[in-house]
Amino acid sequence: MSLWFNDPYLRSIIPLGLSSSIRGLTTLFNTPKMIMGANVFPEGLVIGPSTVDFLGARCERKRAFIVTDEFSERFTPKVVKALEAGGFKTEVWGKALPEAPLESVRACGEAMTGFEPDLIVAVGGGSVIDTAKGAWVFYERPDITDLTLVTPLALLGLRKKALFAGVPTTSGTGSECTTAAVIHDVENNRKIPIANDDLMPDFAILSPEFTMSMPPALTAGTGLDVLAHSMDAVMSAAASEVTDAMSLTAIKIAFRYLPRAYRNGKDREARTRMLLAASLAGIGFGNAGTALTHSFGHTVGSIFSVHHGLAVGMFIPYVFQFYRTVSDKYLAICNTLEVGGETPEERFDGLMERVKNLFEGMNVPLCLKDLGIKKEEFEANMEKMVVYTYEDIDTIFSPRPITSKQCETIFRYAYEGTDVNF
Repeated sequence: MSLWFNDPYLRSIIPLGLSSSIRGLTTLFNTPKMIMGANVFPEGLVIGPSTVDFLGARCERKRAFIVTDEFSERFTPKVVKALEAGGFKTEVWGKALPEAPLESVRACGEAMTGFEPDLIVAVGGGSVIDTAKGAWVFYERPDITDLTLVTPLALLGLRKKALFAGVPTTSGTGSECTTAAVIHDVENNRKIPIANDDLMPDFAILSPEFTMSMPPALTAGTGLDVLAHSMDAVMSAAASEVTDAMSLTAIKIAFRYLPRAYRNGKDREARTRMLLAASLAGIGFGNAGTALTHSFGHTVGSIFSVHHGLAVGMFIPYVFQFYRTVSDKYLAICNTLEVGGETPEERFDGLMERVKNLFEGMNVPLCLKDLGIKKEEFEANMEKMVVYTYEDIDTIFSPRPITSKQCETIFRYAYEGTDVNF
């Protein structure tokens, strides 16, 4: 199967581009315009320009195509009401599916093309936003028929037809603030990450009210996605002082407010803080990359149908144990969380204990077998798991290069819950 990140040229040049000397010549840092708070979709008068004023000022035709799913469609009436009050004509496409299957993305693109919007509004979790991003490519670039070949090295030339606004209803993926999307190739049962500078949303609209209906399990899963994004971005070979600032702040917020949001979904302060943490983590990893948490997590999520956030979060302890032989960047996280100790080793152990305690407080399994993955199924898929993980684009961002054999060993350790000691 031909995939953009299997191109030998790309796999050789991207690590070179991550070197400090190259990044020191030119480094991009991308964010959308962020509009956040309890009144982002006001029903009455506001002081100064409203959210819709910002949108309308850049959309002459005022045609808004709203992408959502069965869960998040309940929030669209408020969005539609605000847009229509601002002069927009709207159409709601509520057929997005979990994990953004490629055929669903294609169907969304066809509906989008039929409506011809100049504004795309994705209202939902990461799968909805990623579906809308992929459909945006099909709408703007009908000459592109295969998303899996979209590379980060050539601009797509989007925005000739429409701008993009992300309205998250979960606090996890940060897709409203990234240049990436993950599409599910159902036929090959594989997650396909795509990345391009043009996929950065123009607006990220953060309404904590939209996240308050998440059940505890989804709150935990999306929260672990925030932690995997932000903690791995700190360790990434592409990290910088700017991305660290975003990632470390997201980590601090998540450790403080995720347990509160898990225990009480109506805790408005906790929901607000976690929504911000998700976007900050998105900005951090969107510019620095994630690494092995997502290489392993993408594989487990696609093959064993494990929630994305749970899959990537579970690998935090294992990949950090793998990184520690070559990097002490984990000490920056220890400083942020005030994890003490007499030696770096003691501080690392303390950090891992904090992570595991957080997991246990939300009833999150600490190893793959506790997810209910049967041993025989695990072994039967091992060869595929190793290939998918090793080839995953996020592997390139690991501070410690990894071999296929090491991928297999980490999988076996993670299945049993054994510390990585090599």
